[in-house]
Amino acid sequence: MFGGIDPKLIASQMKKMGIKTEDVEASEVIIKGPKTIVIKEPHVTMIDMGGQKTFQVIGKIHEKEESTEDIELIMEQTGASEEEARTALDEAEGDLAVAILKLKKG
Repeated sequence: MFGGIDPKLIASQMKKMGIKTEDVEASEVIIKGPKTIVIKEPHVTMIDMGGQKTFQVIGKIHEKEESTEDIELIMEQTGASEEEARTALDEAEGDLAVAILKLKKG
């Protein structure tokens, strides 16, 4: 029950109104902007309402601010390109030391 309402009833009512929902398989959702938001273990639902698709994401949220100084330091320490440094930092979940070690081993 969702708030005292049967989820199957909600789904059938939405279908009657022309709203389609579909679960989307995902292991991680990343939203990039001034802050990068990483959602681990997400449950993603695509909602199609009259051809307009929206996504609902539920999961464990991790926020991080990407610093140009961090990218520059990684590039300086490893000789990596900016793209390689960004990728390593993303994969290391913002941990500079892990990103640098990963690129040096690479």
